[in-house]
Amino acid sequence: MARAGLTAERVTEAAADLADEVGFENVTLSALARRFGVKDASLYSHVRNLRDLRTRVALRAVEEFAERLGAAVAGRAGRDALFAFAHAYREFALERPGRYAATQMRPVPDVVAASSAGRRTIEITYATLRAYGLAEPDLTDAVRLLRSTFHGFTGLEASGGFGHPRGVRESWERALEALHVLLEHWPSADRETAVNGGGKETT
Repeated sequence: MARAGLTAERVTEAAADLADEVGFENVTLSALARRFGVKDASLYSHVRNLRDLRTRVALRAVEEFAERLGAAVAGRAGRDALFAFAHAYREFALERPGRYAATQMRPVPDVVAASSAGRRTIEITYATLRAYGLAEPDLTDAVRLLRSTFHGFTGLEASGGFGHPRGVRESWERALEALHVLLEHWPSADRETAVNGGGKETT
């Protein structure tokens, strides 16, 4: 492949594809140079170093992630929005494993969160839960629950961590139903205080 055809955009796209194939942590400038049929030095005209390359991949990945999530939840609310968001999340994590991993690795998350696509992803996540009527700090707690649930489930699924013959898809659907019920019956702060023994005595 001709060196003249290289651009920062093409290098980033190729690195993202490579990440999906071999894992984000295995993306190197040498591996990318071999893909283009050039020497490593040729890439330094387009990216500063490996960290710069990985940051570019992460920013591209979060843009694609935000687009997919936004399209999935558009015009939906409540349970429909939750399920659409969850399915889009899972599909992206499984279909684009390297890109998904790129959005999670340190110190990249700080850069991603500051990007417009990163902020849009956060906004979409909060908007997905709006119909459940949660106020702060419950809303943020619920967002963290969703993120940890989806991230943990898809990570185990991708690594073959579910060994039981029960279908993974069936477990996923049941988990979403359980989340929906929990969100509709989110424990109030007053109940939490009472359980922890910090509230006033009642008769």
